[in-house]
Amino acid sequence: MKRALRFAAWLAVAAAAVFLAVQLSFLARVWWWKDHDPSTTAFMDARLDAMRARDPQAKLQHAWVSYDRISANLKRAIVVAEDSKFVDHEGFDWEAIEKAREKNRRKGKVVAGGSTISQQLAKNLFLSGARTPWRKGQEALITVMIEHMMDKRRILEIYLNVIEWGEGVFGAEAAARHYYGVSALALGPEPAARLAAMVPNPRFYDRNRGGAWLVRKTQVILARMPAAELP
Repeated sequence: MKRALRFAAWLAVAAAAVFLAVQLSFLARVWWWKDHDPSTTAFMDARLDAMRARDPQAKLQHAWVSYDRISANLKRAIVVAEDSKFVDHEGFDWEAIEKAREKNRRKGKVVAGGSTISQQLAKNLFLSGARTPWRKGQEALITVMIEHMMDKRRILEIYLNVIEWGEGVFGAEAAARHYYGVSALALGPEPAARLAAMVPNPRFYDRNRGGAWLVRKTQVILARMPAAELP
């Protein structure tokens, strides 16, 4: 019995050490990205692997641009569409999370999220799209790191540069050129609103750009954009 207890204690210590090492690894990269631009993300790597399984020569469309080189229209559209309380919360919008949980309960399946921009960034940088308790827990821990290490302007800058906007299309600059043939800085209100409407399912909307839902969602975002608060 004593031997079994000692072995169990050793396993617990080893597991704790591994957990701590993983968290320190995440923290170190968040700290580095406070002042340095990520060249890739977990989501980018996963998408590129999937594309190269079909075409070994496949490449992502991605080009980093600074915060000041992204249209204020797109910033406003993304904030109102994805996280209207972005400048005020500390990483989590508990009201939105509760509303999503209630909606999912009524539907009997996951149909809504409630994740903030900070949570989405944590997932995109480090994790996968899997909906598991472990992934959500790790996402929460990384979100806390991001919120404590970066200001809101930097969080939004990285987010706009790394989120997926189509099949192999990542970031605002690549999206603006892919859909409209202009730079991210040149996006007007309606194109910006349409890009924001695509964020929840970008590869689908890349293939279905004229859908009625996308048109309606674009108009809703467009109407709300003047109220957006930006960092």
